[in-house]
Amino acid sequence: MKRTIAIVAGGDSSEHGVSMKSAEGIYSFIDKEKYNLYIVELTKKSWEALLPDGTRAAIDKNDFSFTENGKKVKPDFAYITIHGTPGENGILQGYFELLDIPYSTCDVLVSALTFSKFTLNQYLKGFGIRVAESMLVNKRHGISDEDVIEKIGLPCFIKPNASGSSFGVTKVKTKEQIQPALQKAFEESDDVMVEAFMDGIELANGCYRAGGKTVVLPITEVVSKNEFFDFNAKYNGEVTEITPARLSNELTGRVQKLTSALYDILGCKGLVRVDYIITEGEKINLLEINTTPGMTATSFIPQQVRAAGLSMKDVMTDIIEDCF
Repeated sequence: MKRTIAIVAGGDSSEHGVSMKSAEGIYSFIDKEKYNLYIVELTKKSWEALLPDGTRAAIDKNDFSFTENGKKVKPDFAYITIHGTPGENGILQGYFELLDIPYSTCDVLVSALTFSKFTLNQYLKGFGIRVAESMLVNKRHGISDEDVIEKIGLPCFIKPNASGSSFGVTKVKTKEQIQPALQKAFEESDDVMVEAFMDGIELANGCYRAGGKTVVLPITEVVSKNEFFDFNAKYNGEVTEITPARLSNELTGRVQKLTSALYDILGCKGLVRVDYIITEGEKINLLEINTTPGMTATSFIPQQVRAAGLSMKDVMTDIIEDCF
């Protein structure tokens, strides 16, 4: 008997549209002969299953079920591809835990920890992981231009602490840009991270575990045509992505080994993408960890899966079956 898979997408953040594109990608990847698939779109106002006939069915939040052709459908598994709240920060994970519905991502604690960039970096520093110098600024208190320059320096990045897809991120080069950049970031998050600029090679590395085996994928090198890897670079083609990255075998091995170690340190689950920047002297610096990475056909993970000689259909099956 086929299992029913709900691809849970949308969410409450600026990344809603990006998430829906990821859902379409995942829908195309999962084996339809093996599973019954539905995309479930979440907004603040409604949770709805998208039915094959083009109509929608309201989700009963009491058990995550919906009605199709007069019959109750309750998904056996949730593939979460929400970028932002409530699917990337542990909220939805807690909901599925309460309902005893298996899901694809890291658990409540790991999702919450990785969603807060500053908290994650401070935690991992305790394991000797190299990260950029940074500080956290709260919306209610703000910070002076002088303090930013004294404590972090220029240029720097000002970014929402809990957001993605580079929404609200600014590369700040002058004193006059600091306060406008803070206001832009505060539109996305009440806490903002001011992070030192690091000049180097930007990388992305995917990883997953299934059947007791950890698979670290080939590394992607990111060459943005813009000041940094911003929204247009990510989604509008203003970037060159090279998979596998142009690194020595030794450096490639070091990056992949660190990716595997981070996966284990945090106790990750499902597909995860770790972003790095390689600075002078081949120093590996962690940028962030994405526990619900983009999954369109051109996203990093599908690129890396293809470069590894694997198929997305098989990877999806492995991840789903590993949860049962």
